[in-house]
Amino acid sequence: MASSITMALRTGTSGLLASQAALDVVANNIANVNTVGYSRKIANFEQRVVAADGAGVQISQITRLVDENLLKSFRTELGTYSELDVQLSYYQRLQNLFGQPADNDSISHLVEELTLSLETLATSPERTFEQAEVVRRAHEIGVKMSLMSETIQDLRQQADSAIADMTNRINELTSEIVDLNNKIVASETVGKDVSDLMDKRDMALDELSNYMDIQYFTRQNNDVVVFSEGGSALIDHTARTLTHVVVSQMDATITHAKGGISGILLSGGGTSSSDITNEITRGELKGLIDLRDHTLTDLQSQLDELAAELRDTFNAIHNRGAPFPGLTSATGVRTFVDPSTQTIALSGGDVTIGLTDGDGAQVSATTLNTIMVAAGFTSFGSWSVNDVADTMESWIQNNGGSISDKVEIDSDGHLAISINTSDRGLVFRDETATATGSAQGDVTVRYDANGDGTVDQEIAGFSNFFRLNDMFVDGLDLTRQDSAIKSETYTLTPSTGVNLLFKDGTGVDESITLLGGTAYSLQDIADLINDDDTGISFITATVMPDGSGNRLRLEHDDGQVFEVVDNQGVGAADSVIENLGIGQSNARASQFFQVRSDIFSTPSLQSRGIMQWDPDRGAAGEYFMSIGDNTVTQALAEMMTSSHSFDSSGGLFDQTVTFSEYANSILSFNSGLVATTQRTYNSQAQLTEALREQASNFSGVNLDEEMANLLIFQQSYSAAARVIRTVKEMFETLENAV
Repeated sequence: MASSITMALRTGTSGLLASQAALDVVANNIANVNTVGYSRKIANFEQRVVAADGAGVQISQITRLVDENLLKSFRTELGTYSELDVQLSYYQRLQNLFGQPADNDSISHLVEELTLSLETLATSPERTFEQAEVVRRAHEIGVKMSLMSETIQDLRQQADSAIADMTNRINELTSEIVDLNNKIVASETVGKDVSDLMDKRDMALDELSNYMDIQYFTRQNNDVVVFSEGGSALIDHTARTLTHVVVSQMDATITHAKGGISGILLSGGGTSSSDITNEITRGELKGLIDLRDHTLTDLQSQLDELAAELRDTFNAIHNRGAPFPGLTSATGVRTFVDPSTQTIALSGGDVTIGLTDGDGAQVSATTLNTIMVAAGFTSFGSWSVNDVADTMESWIQNNGGSISDKVEIDSDGHLAISINTSDRGLVFRDETATATGSAQGDVTVRYDANGDGTVDQEIAGFSNFFRLNDMFVDGLDLTRQDSAIKSETYTLTPSTGVNLLFKDGTGVDESITLLGGTAYSLQDIADLINDDDTGISFITATVMPDGSGNRLRLEHDDGQVFEVVDNQGVGAADSVIENLGIGQSNARASQFFQVRSDIFSTPSLQSRGIMQWDPDRGAAGEYFMSIGDNTVTQALAEMMTSSHSFDSSGGLFDQTVTFSEYANSILSFNSGLVATTQRTYNSQAQLTEALREQASNFSGVNLDEEMANLLIFQQSYSAAARVIRTVKEMFETLENAV
């Protein structure tokens, strides 16, 4: 009998303790009703059995009310939401800078103002105020594009810094999760409640999913393994480390693809470091990577395309003329790596060279072909660049100039002209024939860039070929060359073997061969160039993302100017250069776009007219420059309102529009980014919040339920206490009886 009473006491005590533990769970739930990340805890009761007999009750475990599938869905959508959220803040800052087409300081409005100033100058080309107004408007375009470019690069720099900060925070989170894993496993081993530790781990996983894409699973011992969607383990017993070194200075030529920007390296865990930058598919990290390496670089590419097209088209016309009464000095922009072997030939006309006096009247005139033939060279070429310079210098010195007048290839490889004779100016006029007074028209310069007898380029305009009288400059040269944008699946299949030849100023020629009938992707060509054994020792080739496609970028390792040609030449069906559209890279064109310094300081140095022919002057007609000639200015004004072919760039497809319309396209593209991202963000925010609410409703504390449980456990506690008191009375009765 005593044994049965003792068992009853123990059974009652078990009920008392179980109810007390359950009341503690309810109290904890109620206390944390407003705690972020807290999940409702449930005390699970089970019958206690001793030697096959019932021995009361006990708490089997305290579990969390959590829907793991719902949590995984929420974390996935949270990552997408965070990606859009971080991008939207950058887009809005860009919108403030780019503005709307109608804004007075928008790039499209500034282009229209330049057009208007040219139209005004065309009516009175001799007026200094109108000359200065054209230069001022041109300068404003340069300032605006430079500001836009610098802002884009500054935002890229900020994104890169934010990536580094985020990788540090991810490392803190993964270390925290590993620490919680260890505590959970250890506590469960000794039977301790780990539900609160699991809540903390879930909060860390929530924050981690905010930064990057994660997948995870839980082992039987409740140890969580976390990895990226690309399959790279972040946590597996130990935490691996992410590192990212912030780039010290950002510009349009610095990219992750080229290696100028450090990757996000994952190291530790007994494996070698790996760059997982391109594996990240979601979260703030993904948003920042896309901003730094795609969105912002695409906008930069669009600006550079606008700057390059304006530079080249404007300069081509500006080079047809000269300031009144002629040029006294000019240094070309084109760089020659070996002017003794690089040659030019003329096609479709000739170049008249005139010396003028202070009133613009002809002192002497000839044609380039005439003086080259007189010097013993072949008619219309091919002539080495050095020979052209020497022959021009000799003619000028002997025909109204002096020994102090120089035409030479300077130490930088540029054609430099200096007319030091007082009251003399130099003028070039392209004509359709050699005969004196022939109609003005751009001559075609056929350029052999490596002196192998194959024409590699054809450029319209003699002065424009050398870029002797550019209005717009940007300091770019052939140290970096790009292909046109090609699709992700693009391949080049030459029908015959093609040699791709590289030459720089050191005199070293190297080449690679593309085999006939073989399909080459851009990456295949880059790999051939970069091959340590058979590639080009001084060139690095990189496939660069641009908009919806890629470019092949070629860069000299020592920053030297280089030529790249093939043995097919201009117009050949198998020409690699023409098929790929390889030419001077326009990266940074907008960043350094400006009016030439001497024209900026002296606006009268801009070209307004072309050397004209007057058959009634002198005995048989003469050339002259007129201060009132508006030929160049009028052509520039008409050019600004005409349509031009813009190449595909930064997500904008190739199009034939005016400069103002293309500038509007850039603004519209940016506005579209903002609007599209805002709509997607709003939709994603609703979805994420809905999932957050569902998860909260499922795992959150319901006060009504907790109050009901409080009454139940209070009554069960009281009943167990009554059992214990009854057993105590029975013991007392038994004791008194004895």
